[in-house]
Formats: sequence, structure tokens, C-alpha cells
Amino acid sequence: MRIRVIGAGVAGLTVAFEFARRGVSVEIVERAEAAGRGCSWYAGGMVAPWCELESAEPLVAKYGVEALRYWTHTIPVATIGGSLVVAPAHDWPELARFARRTGECEEIGSNRIAMLEPDLAGRFQRALYFAREAHLDPRVALDTLVEHLIAMSNVTLRLSTDAATLRNDVDWTIDCRGYAARDELSELRGVKGEMLMLRTHDIKLSRPVRMLHPRHPVYLVPREDQSFMLGATTIENEERWRVTARSIFDLVGSACAIHPAFAEAEIVEMGADLRPAFRDNLPRIEVRGRTLFINGLYRHGFLLAPSLAWRAAEVVMNRAYYPEVMAGTTEAKWRA
Repeated sequence: MRIRVIGAGVAGLTVAFEFARRGVSVEIVERAEAAGRGCSWYAGGMVAPWCELESAEPLVAKYGVEALRYWTHTIPVATIGGSLVVAPAHDWPELARFARRTGECEEIGSNRIAMLEPDLAGRFQRALYFAREAHLDPRVALDTLVEHLIAMSNVTLRLSTDAATLRNDVDWTIDCRGYAARDELSELRGVKGEMLMLRTHDIKLSRPVRMLHPRHPVYLVPREDQSFMLGATTIENEERWRVTARSIFDLVGSACAIHPAFAEAEIVEMGADLRPAFRDNLPRIEVRGRTLFINGLYRHGFLLAPSLAWRAAEVVMNRAYYPEVMAGTTEAKWRA
């Protein structure tokens, strides 16, 4: 069997790896000059299935638990250090609401916060601690997947290539183009996300920290070299690439509320891209003839991609059917 995977973001790379490790001949086609440089490149990298229950359907958490094992065992690039969710005193109702909507967390006080994150000592009196969650550097994860794939004798990677120019000489095509697949998936929409990369030697964090706020929630994810990925924006427009001054103001202001030292941090990178989503913000596997579409990962690319990849391989190779991502309506998915 020969498989062609179109798109080399986190969805395409995990799909290619899943088929390749089953012995299938895989060709990956990416129109960019490098793999993994789409919206996956700007992801936060929080493998946080229980935190995501605050605003996502249970399916996201279910697949996210599978992703925890994938990113810590199959492709071991994630660190299990938990997630910390904080709020200033006037937003404690937000903290209580977050706890009600999520799971697998404990409420902790100022002493425990200081033990987990010494640089936050005295700054917050209450927090939620999700001890089983993990985080990763998306760019390391994507590059690691590429290295694994290149090392496989049954994988071919074609960069700077438009799949439309290639002969249809494969058994199956797996379309993982994200927002670019709107030419085939008319219901698809783009949801803009913006991020900043900050660097400071004045504060150290060991795990992702989310600060709750009714209008300006924010998360900080530690990276190497005293860098922090700062994000939270979810903007319902399809304007790609541009980071707005309003977003920078809101993001940095919220980061300074976590710790004032971020006011002096260096902004080393700004980025934005469109995350692909359907109306229900749930992922979808759709089969049309010998083409299988994987799309609609929304804000949850690293949480959903491993599970969707495994299920896609089962659909192609064993004629499996997964109604929670393949049923025709949202209601049918929920029933599944």
C-alpha cells in the first residue's frame, strides 16, 4: 500500500508516522520549504486535557489523555510537570468556575504555590494544580517527528511541492492541509491565534501557568533559554499573519499581572496564524473515495493529532468507523 500525506504540520506528521510504523510506504508532500512551519509552529504546547475541559467537549479530553502517552512515550518530547491555574483575589469566582468545569485538579494555597513555583511566592493566594498534565516545545516535537520519519526507509518527504502537480499514483491520499483545505471542505473556517515569545532572566517557571480573567486570560509556557511562550488570543477572523497592537497590549499586561518582571522581558518573536475549525470546534475525519480528510483541530493540534492519526490508519487499513469524528452531524457525534 502507498499513502500520500498532504501537509506537514502536526496532523500530517503524526499521520505519516502512524502509517510508516505499520510498514506502509508513505510520501509526505509539503508546499512550504520546511516541514512543521504552519500554525503548529506557533502552538503553546500544553498537553493539558483536563484544563481544556473548561471550554472544550469531553472528546478533546479523551483524545488528550491518549496524547499524553504519545508525547511522553511514543515520541518522548513532553515533560510531565503539571499545570498551574491562578487568579487574583477579585477573580476567584473565575477560579471556582474553572474547577467546576474541569477535572483531575486540586485547589492549593499560597504555600504550595511557592513550593511549585518559587518565583510566584506571595503573588497568589489560591490556585488549581493539574498534576498529571504535561507540556512540550512544539518546534522540538515537530523536528523530532521529521527526524524519525527521515530515518525510515519507507518514507519520502517532498518539500516545496504542490500536491496538485503530482500524479495520482497512490492507493490513498490523506489530506492534512488545515485551513488550506477550505477549497474542499467548505464548512471550514479560520480562527486566528497570536503569540509572543518573551525572554527574561528575572523569573523562572517550571510548568505552564494560566491566569484567569473574564476578558484577558493568558497562559505562559516555559521554553529553553529562559524563554516563555505567551498566548491566549482566539479571534474570529481570517486575517493571517498580522499581530495586532491590542493583542500585544493585552497579552503583556496579563503576563505582568502574573509577575511584574515580564515588563522588562525581551520580545524575541511575534507570530500569528489561522487554526482550522468547523462550526462545532470538533475534529473531523471524512472519507471521499480514496481521499481521507483530517481537519478541524482548532486550538488542540497537539492534543488531538496522535489520536486522529491512529484512527485514520485504522479506517484505511481495517475499515474502522469512529462516529465521534466521522458522523455527519454534531448531534450524532455527541451521541457517539
